[in-house]
Amino acid sequence: MSQQQPRRPKPDHSRDQEPIKYSDVFSVTGELASKPIAPQDAAAMQSAETRVLGQTRKSGPAAVMESAAAANERAGLVRHDQANVTGDEGVTVTKTNAGGEAWITEAVEGQVVGQYIQPEVPAVNNPSVTPDPITVGEALETVALSAADKAVELTDVAAIQAAERRATGINETLPGGVAAEAQCAATRNARTMRFEDKTTLSDVLSDATTMLPRDKAVTPEDADRVVAAELRNNPYMSTTPGGVAASMAAAARLNQNSTT
Repeated sequence: MSQQQPRRPKPDHSRDQEPIKYSDVFSVTGELASKPIAPQDAAAMQSAETRVLGQTRKSGPAAVMESAAAANERAGLVRHDQANVTGDEGVTVTKTNAGGEAWITEAVEGQVVGQYIQPEVPAVNNPSVTPDPITVGEALETVALSAADKAVELTDVAAIQAAERRATGINETLPGGVAAEAQCAATRNARTMRFEDKTTLSDVLSDATTMLPRDKAVTPEDADRVVAAELRNNPYMSTTPGGVAASMAAAARLNQNSTT
């Protein structure tokens, strides 16, 4: 009778894997950088976002943490009930009003992991004269003034692409359009060493209105999509002061106020 061959133990691949740490997805330093993102950390950030924003933001820090924590748990690298962020600071989401704009700052153990403008600002009573609503093209042209000297980067391209798609209703980058020009500018800038030779937002967005085949008044939903796009493509999870997301959010707020 033949002897049964002993089974080889299945390799434990989790020993070879490294957990997704905070420094892998956020620009953080010190002890926090080496900590794996745990399920209860993500849950705490989701809870904090919901308290301040009324919901968990797509592409925001909580969503990023939830995705990383889920991957770590599936790989057996953290427990479901594990929390690696503790102490008084823990995870925080704060809302600050400055210059009529609401800025959201999200932090883990005191280190900022996301900062952006909140488009959905409550409306206020409006005078009897109702101004024309601000369009997407006009909001983009405002950036040519408010962030005129900023060199075009990929995070700007993502925001401009989102704005163009909201304005036109076409879910692709239009050849010869403002988003296509921004993409070309960012590509050139990546190969350009001297700052004074780089293409700026002013160069790209000064004639945004005429470059859009179709335009529309900015709504909070439009602004939210643009803010999400800019955040998603910024390694620091922040929006540019005076940039595309900020301008769209301001336009949405003014339009909302003018209709009440």
